[in-house]
Amino acid sequence: MTKLLEEFLINFSTLFTEELFSIRGEEISIRDIIILIVWHLIVIVLTRALKNFLKKRLLVKLRIDEGNREPIATIISYTIGTLGILIVLQANGLDFSSVAVIAGGLGVGIGFGLQDVTKNFVSGFTLLFERTIKVGDFVEFDGLSGYVTTISLRTTLIRTREGGYVVVPNSNIVESKVLNWSYDSYIARIHIPVGVDYGSDPVIVTETLLKSAYMEPAVLYDPAPLVIFRGFGDSSLDFELRVWVNRIDKEPDIKSSLNFIIEYNLRQQRIMIPFPQRDLWLRNPEVLHPIKLKRKNNQVINELPNQQFTEQPPKPLAVRDLLRRVSYFENFTDLEVRQLIEVGYRKRLRASDILFHEGEPGNAFYIILTGSVEVFVEKIHKYLTTLEAGKFFGELALILGIPRTATVRAIEDTMLFVINKNGFEKLLHEHPELSEVIVQELGQHQEELVQRQQELRKLGLVDQEEDDKNPVVWVRKRLNNLFGL
Repeated sequence: MTKLLEEFLINFSTLFTEELFSIRGEEISIRDIIILIVWHLIVIVLTRALKNFLKKRLLVKLRIDEGNREPIATIISYTIGTLGILIVLQANGLDFSSVAVIAGGLGVGIGFGLQDVTKNFVSGFTLLFERTIKVGDFVEFDGLSGYVTTISLRTTLIRTREGGYVVVPNSNIVESKVLNWSYDSYIARIHIPVGVDYGSDPVIVTETLLKSAYMEPAVLYDPAPLVIFRGFGDSSLDFELRVWVNRIDKEPDIKSSLNFIIEYNLRQQRIMIPFPQRDLWLRNPEVLHPIKLKRKNNQVINELPNQQFTEQPPKPLAVRDLLRRVSYFENFTDLEVRQLIEVGYRKRLRASDILFHEGEPGNAFYIILTGSVEVFVEKIHKYLTTLEAGKFFGELALILGIPRTATVRAIEDTMLFVINKNGFEKLLHEHPELSEVIVQELGQHQEELVQRQQELRKLGLVDQEEDDKNPVVWVRKRLNNLFGL
């Protein structure tokens, strides 16, 4: 029995060491093949470990961004892995020239059977080197959208908004038109269509939509939101709110939030969102049953269920009406007021927040929408006045570039409508005729202009070229200098 077992073991070991074939005089046995496979697996494991180490540790410490870490780690690890395999082949007695002959012979046959795999590998190198699509990008193509999480040599892994992962062959990405939303940043513009009743005031609608835009934290102030009057629909005046957002990949959430805000603000302004209307003509109206009526005190009334009417809350302050309280803007047309509203934005102050200090440049004009502020002089600790909702201040400082003469601090949570110098300058450049309208309005307050002119002279802030005895001429020149008209 023992002898039989020894013979079996000898024969079994011989099976592993016997020559299967030879390559240019090099004998190849099953044992050699197993050793090669084991070494190849070791090289593959070490290559993957090297890639993870580079991508998640070393390159992170070197402060290389996520998009660059992936191609650097992939190229280095695959290069070292290829060299490792060649070293293993050489160490096991295989000549490179022999391997090249075999690879050349197999390449013809494999090339026909693995064309797609080869194409994906080439596409993978293209993506890694060109870097038009990087890890972390938010992309959209063929009805698919999501974040690029991994770019390997054969496939790209994309995580959808819903949390699923899609494996896409690299050739599909290279050969398709891909929309990369985050190529240089996640900032992009979204459009919100809004239809309102034909009886609505377009200026109030514009103001309400812009107010809604500024209530959404994801909306950027620069570039500023814009309202487009798209046209006259079958049942509505069609507007479109265009806003730039800081994260385009959050578009569904931002649109939903804006729709909630818009609906609420339109309802507060009692602006109706219409539904499709159709006229119904009856060919034989007499066939209908007459409406049941009942008499009360010899008067015919409809038999309708009791209706309870509740007192509606007062309308919120409209910026359009507040702007018209400013003497310099009171003669503006609705379109000109709308343009003023578009260049402005909302600013929120918490209780005790300082809006500005005395002596700072007067580069903005404010209207209080909600809350209140106090005006005082810090140097002498003198209280001047309290301004509440509906009041405005700083308009002359904006127009003439006059330094602040007092400090303004919020008494409670306050919302301001702001027109700053950049917005006002943009408005004057787009509509230069407005500057003359403002000059004529300011000309009706010559005593105040003379006083302001003298204050600026004392501070040395009046340019000799713009100075003039006639305050109206001086204002015209100063507007031209301040806003580059």
